[in-house]
Amino acid sequence: MNITIRPETKDDFRKVEEVTREAFWNLYRPGCDEHYLVHIIRDHKDFIPELDFVAGLDGEVVGNIMYAKSNIVNEKGEKVETVTFGPVCVHPDHQRKGIGSKLIRHTMKLAYDMGYPAVLIFGDPHNYCTHGFKNGIDCGVSVYGGKFPMGFLVKELKPGFFGSSKWEYNMSDVYHFDQEKAEAFDKQFEPKKKEHRPSQDVFSIHIRARLQ
Repeated sequence: MNITIRPETKDDFRKVEEVTREAFWNLYRPGCDEHYLVHIIRDHKDFIPELDFVAGLDGEVVGNIMYAKSNIVNEKGEKVETVTFGPVCVHPDHQRKGIGSKLIRHTMKLAYDMGYPAVLIFGDPHNYCTHGFKNGIDCGVSVYGGKFPMGFLVKELKPGFFGSSKWEYNMSDVYHFDQEKAEAFDKQFEPKKKEHRPSQDVFSIHIRARLQ
């Protein structure tokens, strides 16, 4: 199995959108909109092209990871620029082969080299704790005015960066897009059936559950 990690090119755009759609379809909700996010994030001011990579398997694009700028603000009003990745995906036919992990490790190393002190994401702890992510409550980083969702995860790229301060996370507005536009974009692709899956309930629990 020959896995390659390389920067995304314009020639990859449609394929990456297709792979993203396959990876997320019915995963977190009936259907998905992550492929629309992939489509719009590339032109957004917070997009970080230096951290946009695809995974190839025997020459075929099977995965992708993208990053946007985010920031955290402490109780003193000090703001620090951080990064958030997502979507990150691997085609369902090639999951559980370590491809997603390669994308994450490769790009987090680059983010560190670029001087970013931390990565903050929303995701399933089962997928990301193996990469050193912790819940925000463990590092004093909250969202939405002091809340700590189970699915809010953070990782220090610079050990000890969070220190004893209390931080609040601010994500890029690229993640708050028009759902009607996302639905219209999806019509460009081959029709797929929208269904309920148990993974949608798990995701809902992770996002709504709060740690104290």
